[in-house]
Amino acid sequence: MEKTLVLVKPDAVRKNVAGKIISRFEDEGFKVVALKKVKLSKEEAGRFYMVHKDRPFYDELCEFMSSGPIVAMVLEGENAISRVRQIMGATDPSKAEEGTLRKLYGSNIGENAVHGSDSPESAAYEIPFFFSGLELVG
Repeated sequence: MEKTLVLVKPDAVRKNVAGKIISRFEDEGFKVVALKKVKLSKEEAGRFYMVHKDRPFYDELCEFMSSGPIVAMVLEGENAISRVRQIMGATDPSKAEEGTLRKLYGSNIGENAVHGSDSPESAAYEIPFFFSGLELVG
């Protein structure tokens, strides 16, 4: 079984759809093994998104991700990383397939409702950023 990190971003928390997003993943057969609501500082968001530090959108991303609470969760399931990314849809909600989370709840490429690990290496970095081993309850 594979684990992946999913973040319900500030825009989706503000829209009060975090529960719908969590339910969707559960309905798709994922097991929630960790879950919490947190508020990142701009510095914490910067550390989390360090992989993007040289990209033009980095500062805007850090500002957005620290603009309000997020819901962080670890999901477990078969091929969790690729399946979660399929359920989330394209980064740009206007290009996402109908029924995907970003199509349903995202506003634009910056405020696109959810984040999911994009590889096993990313998941290995991202999960412990938010959760200790004691918090991962299978």
